[in-house]
Formats: sequence, C-alpha cells, structure tokens
Amino acid sequence: MSATTATAVRKVSRPRADALRNRERIVNAAREMFVEHGPDVPLDEIARRAGVGNATVYRNFPDRDALVREVVCSVMDRTAEAAELALAETGDAFAALEHFVHAAADERISALCPMVSSTFDQHHPDLEASRERVEQLIEEVMGRAKAAGQLRPDVGVGDLMIVVAQLSRPPAGTDCLRGDRFIHRHLQLFLDGLRAPARSALPGRAVGIKELRDS
Repeated sequence: MSATTATAVRKVSRPRADALRNRERIVNAAREMFVEHGPDVPLDEIARRAGVGNATVYRNFPDRDALVREVVCSVMDRTAEAAELALAETGDAFAALEHFVHAAADERISALCPMVSSTFDQHHPDLEASRERVEQLIEEVMGRAKAAGQLRPDVGVGDLMIVVAQLSRPPAGTDCLRGDRFIHRHLQLFLDGLRAPARSALPGRAVGIKELRDS
C-alpha cells in the first residue's frame, strides 16, 4: 500500500468531528440522567436530552451495557484527570488532596455504584484500564500527603473513596439539586478529620482497593 493510499484509508476511518461531538453529548446526557434517575432510564430519554435521534444512540452504543460502561469509564477518566491536576500542584500536598476530593465529588461517583453492580462485563479491558489508572493516581495523591506528614497514616484509598461516594449521594428523601448544596461543606468536615496528627485512633484497619472491591 502506498503512503498516499494509507493516508486516504486513515482519513476515511477517522470519525468525523460531528460524530465525536454526538457521542460526547450522549455520554454526558447519560451521566446526568443516571445520576438523576438511575441506570435504567429509557434510552430515548437520553437521546432527547442529548439532542440526537435514537438511531444515533444505537449507532454509538449497540446496547445499554455498552453505554453504561462508557459512562463509568468516562467518570473514572475525569476523576483520574482531577488526580493528575492535584499531582501537578507544587504547593501544599494536603491542599492538593482537598482539591482532588472536591473535584471527584463533582463527578458524582456515587452514581457508579448501582451501575458497576449491573449486568455488564466488569472485567472489560476498557473498564479495568480506567479503574487501574484512577486507583494508582489516588494512591499517589494520598501518598504524597502522607509523606509530607499532613495526612494521617491510618487511612487508605478505599476509606477516601467510600466517604466521597457516600457524601456525594443525595440524602434519602431529597433530590439531587437540594442535596448538592451540602456536599462540599460535609466533605470539608471529613477532610479536616484526615489531617495529621490524628485526634483519635480509628477502629479497624485502613481500607485498601482490594477490600473496597470485595465489599
């Protein structure tokens, strides 16, 4: 195959910009509606919010599992990007951790819980790659704060992510918008409790990634 032919093939196979935008709209709309209504929201409602036709949704995602997986990966990738930004900060290591935690809460990672426990393949390569990346980055953010003597040593990544997920979930009997106004206030109360030196001994042991997955 000549260089000219190879270039032509790449141009043909490359997704158009409008197709990429439509895919992004669908994922963003699905993420919003999964947070608001759960993972069983009708796909035609997602299409309506995204401003695309049903056929466009199915052209990008052949079934619900494919769309749910893409949303989960998208949220984890955005959370990983927040962790990378925290690691790029050159100042106070605990302040960088705080910035990451608040950004992770804004991703509404609590909405992933019912989706991750659904029927789609939890060992899909895309999902595992996104999960491993975000877990490693969070370990680094927390490790840097511990090394600086600012983060109490008896907490693990699992501890952090459990609390972020719980506090970013709307309280029972309230909707998302009413609950949102309390999230960052309560997260900051939690973060203050993570500072070293610790005021008290925690029962049990630090929750790591393995314990979090097995729980």
